[in-house]
Amino acid sequence: MKLSETIGQYLLHLEADGRSQHTIRQARRHTALLVRFLGDREIMEVTHQDVARFLTSALATKTAAGVIKAPVSMNSLRSTLRTFFGFAHAAGIAPTNAARLVRRAICGPPVPRALSEGERARLLSGLDTAKTAAERRDRVLVHLMLGAGLRLGSAIGLDVEDVDLATGQLRLRRMKGGREDIAFVPGAVLELLREHLAGRVAGPVFLGAMGERIGARQVHRRLSEWGTRAGIPYLHPHRLRHTFGTRIYGTSRDLLLTARALCHRNVSSTAIYARVGDAAVRAAIEA
Repeated sequence: MKLSETIGQYLLHLEADGRSQHTIRQARRHTALLVRFLGDREIMEVTHQDVARFLTSALATKTAAGVIKAPVSMNSLRSTLRTFFGFAHAAGIAPTNAARLVRRAICGPPVPRALSEGERARLLSGLDTAKTAAERRDRVLVHLMLGAGLRLGSAIGLDVEDVDLATGQLRLRRMKGGREDIAFVPGAVLELLREHLAGRVAGPVFLGAMGERIGARQVHRRLSEWGTRAGIPYLHPHRLRHTFGTRIYGTSRDLLLTARALCHRNVSSTAIYARVGDAAVRAAIEA
């Protein structure tokens, strides 16, 4: 069986296992790179040396812009190859697992890339100049993500029915792993939401130009534009979530509370916010 045919079966298997669309899209991108490097050969011909050559190639280690990929990105690629070839072997498509020797690199947890107070102030100040309907929508979306710490998928996945304007709660139905949860909205952001919805009782909260649900790619592009105006290069939606998490932990010093606010399933995911400054370490040593 050709690599491309096996990939098709693998992606179907991921969908059958209930994997998120994000995971499936990532697997599709990663395996497409493998086919570009090796060609659409028979999967039985692929060896562990082929996999190693691919993982050390520029196609695997660099982005389309020629930038060296971060260690965590390379680990994601390694994980995809391990599961793909593991599936092919377990399904009887390949006689061996060509990625059986691949190991993930040991990486430290990433540092949250929160906005500084100055960056946050400049971003919100720019959004306060919003005039068009699209700009006013962007303003509400950014305030919501900064104020409630939502992931982008959860934010743009909101329907009007998910918003309880009386209690300030949001029902999150589009989360990682297909979970549902509740998020809490501060009063000032709730008023922005109330004005934004303008009495609507159904449909997506955030609409695109044609009245459809706004897409993640469009939000990425527009947030990048707002970041450029505010002097914040490479502004990514997840930086808004990091800013929220950093603020909540900095105020409360409570890891469990921060985990709940971020809707983390495991508090270990929240530990990246519990970073101790050099001054505190020096003070403890001198005590």
